[in-house]
Amino acid sequence: MTDQNKNLIADLKQLLQMLKLPICLQQFQSVAERCEKEKLSFIEFLHELVLRENEQRQQKRIATLIKNAKLPRKKLLNDFDMARIPGLAPSQVLSLASGDFIDRYGNVLIFGNPGTGKSHLGMALLREWCLLGRKVRFYTAVELVQLLLQAKAKLQLGQLIKQLDRFDVLMIDDISYVPFEKSETDVLFTLLSERYEMRSLLITSNLSFSQWNSIFKDPMTTNAAIDRLVHHATILELNTSSYRAECAKKTLPKTLKNDFKNTNKEEVIMA
Repeated sequence: MTDQNKNLIADLKQLLQMLKLPICLQQFQSVAERCEKEKLSFIEFLHELVLRENEQRQQKRIATLIKNAKLPRKKLLNDFDMARIPGLAPSQVLSLASGDFIDRYGNVLIFGNPGTGKSHLGMALLREWCLLGRKVRFYTAVELVQLLLQAKAKLQLGQLIKQLDRFDVLMIDDISYVPFEKSETDVLFTLLSERYEMRSLLITSNLSFSQWNSIFKDPMTTNAAIDRLVHHATILELNTSSYRAECAKKTLPKTLKNDFKNTNKEEVIMA
């Protein structure tokens, strides 16, 4: 290697470092050697190098999106057994996974008995959207309501809602498990209203809409919340028995299985 080439390589390394192109910096020499050996053009060399840099950046961005989503468990769409859910169309789930509805500010509402996989499906969809470069965030209903209440007490509710606007999709998990007080449902309704036709929501619930009075207490507020949520929504109904209960039943001695069956009957909540 001539002194001139050594100087050019040194200058190139410095330039790539200044431009913050770490993959190009690490790999340009090996890629150049391969391209020279295979008699590839300068354009092909440059394309290969920039492609590697871009792929690395995309991987880092996706890793950051998944981290910021705060998913409590690693749930994958491939691990969700759609065949055990009567009436659930895999094509509909895959359509949701594509994320097209997000650009239309649509919502996803997942209903079903406890243990039917609502949270699993919701978290798996969030992960899929992260892979597409979407900003998403997971909250339990209790966690989110407490966060909203704290912001309201500090006169910062509007500021918090604006901060949440940076997420394309908010998942509110188990909205029906805790009997909220009116002060809690008021801040939750404010969030739902502010995101209406502006950002998307994914909500899971084990209560049908006819039972949402137990959440929002006031019939007028209940109707207004439902109206906003369903206007641009895809509704998934997981009408099946509990997956956890089925797994537990398989491990029981035969003598206890009948007792388990009789004491763990679950009613389908969605007609």
